[in-house]
Amino acid sequence: MNPAEEVIRLTQALLRFDTINPPGDESLCMAFLADYLKLQGFEVHLQCFAEKRFNLLARMAGKDKNAVPLAFTGHLDTVPLGNAPWRYNAFGGEIVEGKLYGRGASDMKAAVAAFIVACVQHQQAVRDGDGVILILTGGEETGCDGARALLEDARIVLPPVKALIVGEPTSNYPVIGHKGALWLRCETQGKAAHGAMPELGINAIYMAAEAIAKIRHFKPGAPHPLMKQPTLNVGTISGGLNINSVPDRCSFDVDIRTAPNLEHDEIRQRLAAMAGEHLCMTTLVDLPSVLTEPGDPWIEQVFLLCRPLHDGPLQYRVVPYFTDASLLLDALGSQPCIILGPGEPTMAHQTDEYCVVDKLLQSVDLYGEIINIGG
Repeated sequence: MNPAEEVIRLTQALLRFDTINPPGDESLCMAFLADYLKLQGFEVHLQCFAEKRFNLLARMAGKDKNAVPLAFTGHLDTVPLGNAPWRYNAFGGEIVEGKLYGRGASDMKAAVAAFIVACVQHQQAVRDGDGVILILTGGEETGCDGARALLEDARIVLPPVKALIVGEPTSNYPVIGHKGALWLRCETQGKAAHGAMPELGINAIYMAAEAIAKIRHFKPGAPHPLMKQPTLNVGTISGGLNINSVPDRCSFDVDIRTAPNLEHDEIRQRLAAMAGEHLCMTTLVDLPSVLTEPGDPWIEQVFLLCRPLHDGPLQYRVVPYFTDASLLLDALGSQPCIILGPGEPTMAHQTDEYCVVDKLLQSVDLYGEIINIGG
């Protein structure tokens, strides 16, 4: 198998599956990958965690069945296409001027294809060494739903690993961590009345607006040396049934991004106190931040491998988005974790999303080198 041709072919195959979430349907894509991985010598387990929703575990054992493997993880669900028209077929996998287009090209089907092809290309090193495990999830885009379902299934026991590679888009730049995410739904309850007699009601939208004004400049906590300032954003708001009624209910969703120096429970309590007693707050997503200490020996080895691919010395970096590592790391033994993928970070969730073909090919070699250094 020519690795360059195969990784392009496999990425294109993955892009042709519609795995948009919501509504979420990884069934055909995961079934395709399960068959592909079986043919390449992996032991494969598919987990269905909801209707048409799937995770996939694939293991290629090393020389010792008790060896601690290297782990790769990636998700197969993608975000919706958006309202803007696409110049290229979002499910076509077209290559134009060195760019491979499609929803999920950068985030993150190219990376999944790349680390699979790297494992196959270097399977002798895998089998002579400690083996690899691939953790492929659905439902990541809506709050790591697939990873959570994987960990809640008592029939599935994830092995301890030597290190975890997350293939999220970084342009092949090594990233040692990411912010945590705390998503909260805030609800106000008013009293319904006719819109021509608003004095007889209590307007829940006004109550929500007052609460939003109070928390708009809320500071979740002190800055972190690498992750900088935590952030808060009100992302959605919904209230009222019709124009000529006083709304008796309104809700809005808050997205807070945090760092290792911050406690989510304490943030919730402070935010609730600031918003006021008339606000009901429930947690939608609670994901911890991820950070491997700079100077970790395995991380330093990966940095050495990445250095020739970039201009100038590499800096320790983190990213603001979350990954499945938030949930997986504890289950895998809290080992070193690197976020490293061929996709373009700026293209994630964008119209005409693409992955640069040269970086895709580069990532296969890079993942192969990481496999050969072991964990």
